[in-house]
Amino acid sequence: MARQEKPVDVVMVGLGWTNSIMGMELTDAGLDVLALEQGDDRDTVPDFSYPKMADELTYGVRYKLMRKPALTTVTVRHSIDEEALPYRHLGSFLPGDGVGGAGSHWNGHSWRPMPEELRLRSYVEEKFGQDIIPKDMTIQDFGVTYDELEPHFDFFEKVMGVSGQAGNIKGEIQPGGNPFEGPRRNPYPLPPLVRTLNDSMFAAAAKEKGFHPFPLPAANASEAYTNPYGMQLGPCNFCGFCERYGCINYSKASPQTCVLGALKQRKNFHYRTQCEVTKVNLDKSGKKAVGVTYINGEGEEVFQPASMVIVGTFAYNNVRLLLLSGIGQPYDPVRNTGTVGRNYAYQMTGGATLFFKDKEFNPFIGAGANGEIIDDFATNRIDFRKEGFIGGSYMNAGMTNGQPIRSMPLPTGTPSWGSEWKKAVKENYGHAMSIGSHGSNMSYRDCYLSLDPTYKDRHGLPLLRMTFNWKDNDIKMTQFMKRQIESIVDVMHPDNVKYSFKDFGVKYDVRPYQTTHNVGGAIMGTNPKTSVLNRYLQSWDVHNVFVMGASAFPQNIQYNPTLLVGALTYWSAKAIKEKYLPNPGPLVQA
Repeated sequence: MARQEKPVDVVMVGLGWTNSIMGMELTDAGLDVLALEQGDDRDTVPDFSYPKMADELTYGVRYKLMRKPALTTVTVRHSIDEEALPYRHLGSFLPGDGVGGAGSHWNGHSWRPMPEELRLRSYVEEKFGQDIIPKDMTIQDFGVTYDELEPHFDFFEKVMGVSGQAGNIKGEIQPGGNPFEGPRRNPYPLPPLVRTLNDSMFAAAAKEKGFHPFPLPAANASEAYTNPYGMQLGPCNFCGFCERYGCINYSKASPQTCVLGALKQRKNFHYRTQCEVTKVNLDKSGKKAVGVTYINGEGEEVFQPASMVIVGTFAYNNVRLLLLSGIGQPYDPVRNTGTVGRNYAYQMTGGATLFFKDKEFNPFIGAGANGEIIDDFATNRIDFRKEGFIGGSYMNAGMTNGQPIRSMPLPTGTPSWGSEWKKAVKENYGHAMSIGSHGSNMSYRDCYLSLDPTYKDRHGLPLLRMTFNWKDNDIKMTQFMKRQIESIVDVMHPDNVKYSFKDFGVKYDVRPYQTTHNVGGAIMGTNPKTSVLNRYLQSWDVHNVFVMGASAFPQNIQYNPTLLVGALTYWSAKAIKEKYLPNPGPLVQA
């Protein structure tokens, strides 16, 4: 029998970006809040301190900040007719581990979605007609609008200390920013990062083509900054150790640098590490949560009573916990019934590497969100009917690092070892830059998450099964972006160029890294028949369970998800404080 702990008002599962934010908001409301984190405790000091964090082999190659597949993994298959096999070696995506989660090792790209992306199905039907949506495509509106989230975008940008150039302030287009973004009430809290040679070259070529380049919005502080919680960030020194690393310089926004230092000082907040939650416990009615069960670092099973449960782990782990807990009906793609696991989506990326013998790019001078962008092929800029696909993408020329193991771009045909490889490294290091596309990925009836019938974890519980493959719609989008990048490359006249874009017939491959932008499976919406959560991220089935994170996305936006995830958390927290606490129960009637 599980040992029972003292009851709390709120138990939070996970302690990354979402539950750090939720912890601040709910302790503000006077609640006693406990966070349970499955990994280790991590903080800038001592865990991210120099020089140990600047270790490419340990962190960039051996993934010390990532959750090891031996502890938690998923099984993967391409279709419902295949047997899924375990994801045994990290490759395609890198779930975080420990306090801070993936917010510790991200790169800092900080994007607001376009207003149209939050109401995608309505936008497509109104502008292009329902008939262009493929029969198996299950895109939906989020159930919340850009205008409703704008104050929360604004505040989260201030919490993170985002560096950038606004393009649309209160409807007035600003020079040097993104002219296609949704209107914002304020400029970014910090000016853009300084530009590098690759940025300047790309911007010049983009302007020559008639496009609208602007600096990437970066959660890498361009100046010393103090955020609304009193947390201090130092100016980025372009050390190049951002993605896959904790920031040694207090410059990259993370839960540690932006929130947790303030949250830990609150007497009504507590957290425990090495606590793997295996179940949200329900009362006899199955309509109310009474707490969670977890296994601690000593292997002991513990029941933690609570009046409210906030699930805020990595996206697909949220879905697994709901399925293991019996919250909501599991999705069945054959019968098209149920919702939990529905609409899993990923991200569509591609790129080009350009080699210039006469350019010195100094790649060791980089930042995770350094780059110049064009958004001329965004969701609201493409004629979907004409082009034959739904979705959009931004184009990015960034210089993030020059780490010698992972960042050694070489021309096509270069041997992978030996004297000729060494010669190519000598000739090309510092002479290459990249142009990438980062695009949306739609949701489909047969792309979903479920419990695996065969494979179990070390506690004897079913692993999560991922059924996913690329679809023609998304391949058409990335091939469209390849043509746009080719047109810019032609203007830049490199000595050599190497392209990497997915083409028709290719299957999803878990081996190469792509992004850690896994979304869906516990999606939000306005109809309980097609969503797991209502517009406030509250479970339709169990009113005192709220689920944070990218698992709420009905399909993936073209941008990196972090800023939207944070804004949705603030949106949900506001509803909890103002609507739920005074009168606990469903915030939206089914």
